[in-house]
Amino acid sequence: MKKVLIIMGSKSDYDVVSKAESVLDDFGVERETRIISAHRTPEVAAEVAGAAEENGFEAVICAAGKAAHLAGVIASKTVLPVIGIPMKTSDLGGMDSLLSTVQMPKGVPVATVAIGGAENAALLAIQMMGAAHPDLREAFRAYKVKMDEEVRALDEEMNA
Repeated sequence: MKKVLIIMGSKSDYDVVSKAESVLDDFGVERETRIISAHRTPEVAAEVAGAAEENGFEAVICAAGKAAHLAGVIASKTVLPVIGIPMKTSDLGGMDSLLSTVQMPKGVPVATVAIGGAENAALLAIQMMGAAHPDLREAFRAYKVKMDEEVRALDEEMNA
């Protein structure tokens, strides 16, 4: 089973998170999306993270803004790979989220994508799961070939 858990700290993150859902859907990866706050519902965060592997998930994507400790809290409670999406904020444009997500202490790694980089978070999860699922690895290879072909076609069109 290919399954990713997506956790967002707030419903306001959904416009970005939905892009990760679309990518996972395109690759045929099952997903579940939750709203869980590292600060307002810490017990729920710990419980969900602790049960993620048992519930069949192979990777976790976390989207959070401001203090953005969600990915780190989740990573502290699971052995699954955790990918953080720092969210753009009105205060500091997302730099606060980026630094909170990427600056993890030794022993609690969180892979971090660009501010608002939901598509890359999903693609990274697919690449990680590709190590165990050759069909996903081949689908990702085909995705890269398609990107190459699209850019070459645009280049030819531009120079025609």
